[in-house]
Amino acid sequence: MDGVFYLRREAGLCVLLRWGGLRVHSDAVMKAIQFRETGGPEVLQLADLPIPAPGPGQVLIRVEAVGVNFIEVYFRKGIYPATLPLTPGSEAAGTVEELGPGVTGFAAGDAVASTNVLGSYAEYALVPAARLVKVPDGLSPEQAAAALLQGMTAHYLAYSTFPLKEGNTALIHAGAGGVGLLLTQMAARLGARVITTVSTEEKAALSREAGAAEVIFYTEQDFETEVKRLTDGKGVDVVYDSVGKTTFASSLNCLRPRGLLALFGASSGPVPPFDLIQLSGKGSLFVTRPTLWHYVATRAELEWRAGEVLNWAETGQLKLRTEHLYSLAEAAQAQMDLEGRKTTGKILLEP
Repeated sequence: MDGVFYLRREAGLCVLLRWGGLRVHSDAVMKAIQFRETGGPEVLQLADLPIPAPGPGQVLIRVEAVGVNFIEVYFRKGIYPATLPLTPGSEAAGTVEELGPGVTGFAAGDAVASTNVLGSYAEYALVPAARLVKVPDGLSPEQAAAALLQGMTAHYLAYSTFPLKEGNTALIHAGAGGVGLLLTQMAARLGARVITTVSTEEKAALSREAGAAEVIFYTEQDFETEVKRLTDGKGVDVVYDSVGKTTFASSLNCLRPRGLLALFGASSGPVPPFDLIQLSGKGSLFVTRPTLWHYVATRAELEWRAGEVLNWAETGQLKLRTEHLYSLAEAAQAQMDLEGRKTTGKILLEP
């Protein structure tokens, strides 16, 4: 959001204590999750905050489904710096409530979604109109929130970071996670042979259903050894790694010469300092640390990725898993379950 503020209750009234330039509706209050200090899930608190009013180029949306992602965990822990207090959230779907000055192309009542909803753990959120996309009629808010951020992440990884083609072999860590299931489907559609890592039989079944040719149980098998066995010692063309610290070194060892490691997350923690000379010794390897925002930097690229992902979801070409639903007040539990790898597919909050 454009400003920083928080409230306290005095004699039943909301009193504004700090102001950073954000316009608000003076008499309207919403429920939102907020944290005033970094730390564990317990720092996430349900609070009463004023409903913001859209400024020039902004749209106020009534949030109906919130996507829970690891980036919110990084902010909560202080891995990513932020001004506190903060309402977390980077993805939401809902309905247009109010348009700010100069906004065109949207109208009150439109079904919309965005991956640029700073402060989406709330009943209402402000979104720059330039980062907002319309949701097809055939998708619910829950489906849109489940598809957009993780779907576009899978899209840029499979179509841009390492453009997969028939005959490629890819290793995807956390194969039954939100991105993992979507990325596996896209990779298989493109003709790639997909190897995934999972922890349980249930997750293995989901991964195979998504299109994985081979599944490795990382809790029972050394995935590096298994990958080399499955590729006759040649290695894979690309590793898509959202785990980070515990998988990084072995992921490099799974690559063929001139292969690429796309490190797009760090669920196990950040990767320790690394001497780049090792890349030459392991076969002139490539390593990238991509992030979605650089792959939807223009309106045209955002519309391309969002359009394909939402269309595939609407037509059933992209299968979504949205069985993990939490209330807004259960945001801490949702993040705990995400970190603990107790879920498959997408985790959603419903304000």
